Amino acid sequence: MTSRVSLPGLHTPGAGFDQPFEMLDACHDRVRRSLDLLQRLRAYLQDKGCDDSARQAARDVLRYFDIAAPLHHEDEELHVFPALLASHAEGHVADLVHQMQRDHVRMAACWAEARQPLEQLAQGALQSFTPEHEAALERFAGCYADHLRHEDDSLYPAARAVLDAQAQQSMGREMAARRGAVR
Repeated sequence: MTSRVSLPGLHTPGAGFDQPFEMLDACHDRVRRSLDLLQRLRAYLQDKGCDDSARQAARDVLRYFDIAAPLHHEDEELHVFPALLASHAEGHVADLVHQMQRDHVRMAACWAEARQPLEQLAQGALQSFTPEHEAALERFAGCYADHLRHEDDSLYPAARAVLDAQAQQSMGREMAARRGAVR
């Protein structure tokens, strides 16, 4: 039986912790949806201004990138990247892993800057984004394009090939435990 849990950012049916790579893929789908929501929020504010819907959208983006995204990055840092580096210590895969690790650091820094205007908007302390806010939001969103593509197209398939069923079960159990999910 597949373990299911309802946590912020974990609402995709069909992906349980007993299928860790499907969970990681589902997280990427949620990243894309959250970035799309952020883009729609920015357009909405310019078109209609700030209202309860805009504040709720800001809260939704904040919740995903404050809670689920860091857990996802930690999943990769603890399970995917070490397995790939152990089996591909040199070459293209290792170079990509090191790039993804640098991306995670950059994403965290960009999020720290981008979340401030979103939080102010969500709390009603801000009615629109300044050009500086827009630039910070754009930098943050821009961090993800190549990152997701490299993980989806190269790193996840390579990691699936090197992590056997037992290692994937262990990975899923650890992912569930770190989220406080009962398995």
